[in-house]
Amino acid sequence: MNKTTSKSRLAIILSRLKVFESPKIGWEQYATDSEVAASMIWNAYLIGDIEGKVIADLGCGTGILGIGALLLGAKKVFLIDADEKALETARENVTKVKSEGYGLGQVMFRCHDISNIKDSADVVLQNPPFGTKKRHADIIFLEKALEAAPVVYSFHKSENNGFFERFSAKKNAKITHVWPFKLPLKSTFSFHRRQIHRIEVSCLRFEKTD
Repeated sequence: MNKTTSKSRLAIILSRLKVFESPKIGWEQYATDSEVAASMIWNAYLIGDIEGKVIADLGCGTGILGIGALLLGAKKVFLIDADEKALETARENVTKVKSEGYGLGQVMFRCHDISNIKDSADVVLQNPPFGTKKRHADIIFLEKALEAAPVVYSFHKSENNGFFERFSAKKNAKITHVWPFKLPLKSTFSFHRRQIHRIEVSCLRFEKTD
């Protein structure tokens, strides 16, 4: 049975996963870059937040974060998204990884809106909408994530880090780590003029304080 033993190997496996077939602009469905995803998950792994843990990937899309957690030894992963088509692709990606000989923990698929999250976890991993199409979507996702788990890893625009530090304090949580990235967004929709547009984002690790 193959095992993932390095961040570079993890990034290679994640780069081979299927992405959105028909992305929805209103939901800000952009494929998460495999290198950035691998860095996020590897950092969480080194801290002790992946192996043997129950993980929830909120707004999972095609499953890259949750699958990455499974490859590093997560016990159970909830892949949660409101888009049935995206979840179908996530299922295909899980099957593909298993067919390559990687042993994975339990996977649970949930198709419902973020407001209807009922499952609890040890850790949430998420790359939520940044709120450019639906105002405050990023805040809604973080709020639900902090309800679902005591530890949350979440991507947000770096310019909003100060806001999320204040927001988390109101939710009895604190930011313990900040990892900056230049996130590449590949040309996805017809109105895009550049092949790749890079935005300044941070992966923030939140931890409940109560």
